[in-house]
Amino acid sequence: MTAADSPAASEAAVADPLAPAALAADPARAALSVLGAGAAATIAFDLYGQAISPLLGGAALAPVPLARQTLQTVFGWDSAGGAHLLHYLAGLVAYPLGWLMIARPLARRAGLPELAAAALWGVALWIFAIGIMASWVNGNPFFLGFAGIAWVALAGHVLFALVCAWALRRTAGAGG
Repeated sequence: MTAADSPAASEAAVADPLAPAALAADPARAALSVLGAGAAATIAFDLYGQAISPLLGGAALAPVPLARQTLQTVFGWDSAGGAHLLHYLAGLVAYPLGWLMIARPLARRAGLPELAAAALWGVALWIFAIGIMASWVNGNPFFLGFAGIAWVALAGHVLFALVCAWALRRTAGAGG
């Protein structure tokens, strides 16, 4: 019997409502938790990036135009509706699942506090969205030339990740 098979490991997995075994035990609740956390985080991201930052004199984020440019570049498809769908699927489903299935388990293994891990996940999302998708895939300047929009995007993605991690813990019943 390995350490992972021990009764203590099983109890720890059950005690963590965000552990894969706990999520698999109630897939409907898991799906609602992911969607709820994704919704809260996407609202925070969009509110900050498209309203609060511009009100404070900062750049306004443009996630839907970036998604539209990605659809055009990758698929040759110019669709405003498709761009909105891509933005919302990333925020509601893909990014929260990335936290649950990739970032959170790696952070737990490394012993990182969840708050720090979520902030790092936000930086990783920023690197993916602005460094990879906007720059390498779509051909925009590297990290959008590190102009104001790049830094607002960094803050927005970190905010997204923090809200997402918090909301997943709350909706899964893991406390706060």
